[in-house]
Amino acid sequence: MLPDFTGVLKLIIFSLLLSSCNKDVYNSNDFDSLPEGFPLRNIPLDNLLTKDRVALGKLLFYDPIFSRDSSLSCSSCHNPLLAFTDGLATSKGIDNQHTLRNSPSLGNVAYHPYYLREGGVPTLEQQILVPIQEHPEFDNNILVIAEKMQTRKDIVDLSIKAYGRLPDPYVITRSISAFERTILSGNSAYDEFSIHHIQNALSESQVRGLLLFNSDRLSCNKCHGGFNFTDYTFKNNGLSVDYADNGRERLTGKEEDRALFKVPSLRNVEITSPYMHDGSIKTLQEVIEHYNSGGKNHPHKSQLVKALYLSPQEKQDLLNFLRSLTDFTFIKDKKYRK
Repeated sequence: MLPDFTGVLKLIIFSLLLSSCNKDVYNSNDFDSLPEGFPLRNIPLDNLLTKDRVALGKLLFYDPIFSRDSSLSCSSCHNPLLAFTDGLATSKGIDNQHTLRNSPSLGNVAYHPYYLREGGVPTLEQQILVPIQEHPEFDNNILVIAEKMQTRKDIVDLSIKAYGRLPDPYVITRSISAFERTILSGNSAYDEFSIHHIQNALSESQVRGLLLFNSDRLSCNKCHGGFNFTDYTFKNNGLSVDYADNGRERLTGKEEDRALFKVPSLRNVEITSPYMHDGSIKTLQEVIEHYNSGGKNHPHKSQLVKALYLSPQEKQDLLNFLRSLTDFTFIKDKKYRK
């Protein structure tokens, strides 16, 4: 089941009517270090990062208090060991229900200009409302969750320190998004090669794959460019002829947006399988084969998706390059663990 935007909008309006004040704030430049080559994050003035806000957000991120039956937390679908994905084709919610979509990585999520695969939610704070109310996910009410939190001394104490108020929808959405804005990945072998100029950081095969990736022939970087390997646009990549999920059309109502989905980041792509919006492709090798074939015919397929005629060596070089985007310090970093 996909998000009910009418319900989400009501919760968004409610959350925006609330306000907060906290003097012990850090400038986005100095709260925590950014990976070299990364731009500053766009952090809302009403939710500047503090240690207490991030600590509260992390506590809530791992707490199953959010699901109606107290069985699941945000981390159930966003495991730090899997670059904050879940390894499933489609995410699993309460009562063994599944959503229609694959769980995206939260790495560098602070830089996204909008959220969900159709781009229907403009901020992290508002995105947090979506899984709470969705029936196959948490199937809950944020007001009920806030009431439960007010019986927990650990949450209450941190809430008052972080936002000067008891746990409520404002505190819930702001604290979790504060924690998520610290989830940063930019220390892969590729970064050592391209940013730190360590020439032996990539193998000869990976360098060939990088050149292929950026070549006019493949044009992978036309969609997966920039420091985060995505341009955040909406594309159809010829995955299917018919789609169970209408993608961006569901938000805009425009036929030309049918089966268009937000281009995902390729950072840590080696460990975020399975792939595509519906998790229908299991391995990176299969992803490469899909693009090499040119995909299936669909009226909205991007003109960039066409047969590539890669040789076996070129496929291996491209695969090796994609593996160089894995940030092992990121997935092993204990500051993201429970």
